Amino acid sequence: MFMQTLSQILAHTPVYVWAILVFLLYRGAIALRDRELEPRKLVVIPAVMLALSLQDIVAKFGTGGLALPLWAAATCAMAALAWTSSGARVAAGSVPGRVRVRGSWGPMALMMAVFFTKYLASVMLAVRPQLREDAVFVAAVCVLFGLFSGVFAGRLARDLKACRALEAGAGAARPI
Repeated sequence: MFMQTLSQILAHTPVYVWAILVFLLYRGAIALRDRELEPRKLVVIPAVMLALSLQDIVAKFGTGGLALPLWAAATCAMAALAWTSSGARVAAGSVPGRVRVRGSWGPMALMMAVFFTKYLASVMLAVRPQLREDAVFVAAVCVLFGLFSGVFAGRLARDLKACRALEAGAGAARPI
């Protein structure tokens, strides 16, 4: 019975969902190794993941009720924690205008957490639509999305602050 149900779920999953998974795995694999990039590119994945989380909450639960406030509160709390809890991932790049980003499993883990939370919540709502009205389910999904979004936001803010410090230090070191 379980395998038959799982088979049905997988068979009814739209192809674009698997394309998103492949893209996220690709971006996660890139994040595993040290790399150099322009600081503005640090924003791309956090912005995409934040948009996916927010879009999913609005699509599943609407803009009324506690869904958005729960997401926002969890996002802010986790962003503050992520901002203060770990060190900078960026250092000066080999050329001006670029930074070196330390590779990490963190982005891959976060992207997979967002993807599978979104996927599982979608499956659960397809099987049991009444969960849209279940306060515990709504709170759990929104808080999870908020926590993941907060980690992305906090890390991004910390990295951008480090980039500004690098730019300020490089500007002060340049002769006139």
